[in-house]
Amino acid sequence: MELNEKNETGCCPRFNPEPWEEKEITFKDKLFVKDHITSFLHIPLNFGKVMVRNMEKITKAGALEQGQILLCDEKSMWGSDVYIAVTKDIEGAEMAKISGTFLCKTFEGPYKDMHKWIEQMKSYVGSKAKQIKKMYFYYTTCPKCAKVYGKNYVVILAQV
Repeated sequence: MELNEKNETGCCPRFNPEPWEEKEITFKDKLFVKDHITSFLHIPLNFGKVMVRNMEKITKAGALEQGQILLCDEKSMWGSDVYIAVTKDIEGAEMAKISGTFLCKTFEGPYKDMHKWIEQMKSYVGSKAKQIKKMYFYYTTCPKCAKVYGKNYVVILAQV
């Protein structure tokens, strides 16, 4: 994986939660590289390998979107689909487009709080008189960078 020289870790940029906190965003055919991560009880087993493989392709193609969005669709306890935002099609990668309106909310803390965050997201969406069609999870930094920064942010995007 090519390192990001524009931040103090050389890996994940420091995350600013403000643009995501209690916002409504719309994607219209937003382009992503799609891949699959194997999990055991929602714990990713090959996340790093999948990210390195895809980031090499994306970097080589010069297609990394500024602001680097990474969404996960936690489809089951045994695996999830990962979507990495890009600026153009990448040869040799599975491509996907996501469209829809999403309510977003930012959470900070250990991953063990995920169940609590999901319940808070459901309440937030309900308070807006909307129903959730699907949820995506935006893991904003890798565990090493979260430790350096002292914050572990996760954004939940609820498609409504």
